[in-house]
Amino acid sequence: MTLPLRLVAKGKVRELYEVDDQHLLLVASDRLSAYDVVLPTGVPDKGAVLTGLSVWWFAQLADLVPNHLVTARTSEFPDVLQPYAEQLRGRSMLCRRLEMVPVECVARGYLTGSGLKEYVASGTVCEQPLPPGLEDGSKLPEPVFTPATKAAVGDHDENVSYDAVVEQVGAELAAELRRVTLAVYARGASLAAERGILLADTKLELGHDRAGVLTLGDEVLTPDSSRFWPADVWQPGRAQPSYDKQFVRDWLDASGWDRTAPGPELPDDVLERTREKYVEAYERLTGSSFDSWLRGT
Repeated sequence: MTLPLRLVAKGKVRELYEVDDQHLLLVASDRLSAYDVVLPTGVPDKGAVLTGLSVWWFAQLADLVPNHLVTARTSEFPDVLQPYAEQLRGRSMLCRRLEMVPVECVARGYLTGSGLKEYVASGTVCEQPLPPGLEDGSKLPEPVFTPATKAAVGDHDENVSYDAVVEQVGAELAAELRRVTLAVYARGASLAAERGILLADTKLELGHDRAGVLTLGDEVLTPDSSRFWPADVWQPGRAQPSYDKQFVRDWLDASGWDRTAPGPELPDDVLERTREKYVEAYERLTGSSFDSWLRGT
């Protein structure tokens, strides 16, 4: 997408543009990454699903932590962006600038992914001991804060200990990051459970606004930043079905791809099934139709 704004950053999925000295425009594309490679084929409407879910969750979490959202309505964007309204509709947010904290704030309520790998090797997650006998998909005795370093595009985030976060940002901020992350996870897990969905884990981006207030940025509680599992088929001891790009991962694993860029083109049926999962996540969590989100922006 070409906009008459300075491109500040481009990630695997999002582009960040400078609007003025106080505001940024966050645009979510339909790009899809797997195994840290951005694939040549995107998933239709994925960016709009991520944006719509983030906007909905910001409202559900507003009493716990402020967020950076100004508006997602294109009619309220600056005049310079009005000629691009149709391109931006549903997939963009006008946001306040934040000074981001250089820590990936992760909360886990279930054991899987990189946490499972560490647990199998050492019985810990981010150096926090866990009970013996857990397996893939096990519910943890209580949610845990498992921070990570922020990696450049194409690199892996690396799990780190809480002490490492204290060393990096100080004890007071580290404690606040942990408190907010676990509070957001608890709220997200509770609301998701009411809708028959388990929130296995989630990753947050936090920063400080101009007044120094810790503020939620980027996206929140989407299928790209979180693992959502259907509760009715949850079964520890195996990989869980999920509301995300699992269809893509499964197809890639079966294709013989060696996980190097650029990656293969994806078949239409895999893209459509993946789109359906993203849209289903939006509609089950919010209780609203995805089409109503697009019409409202």
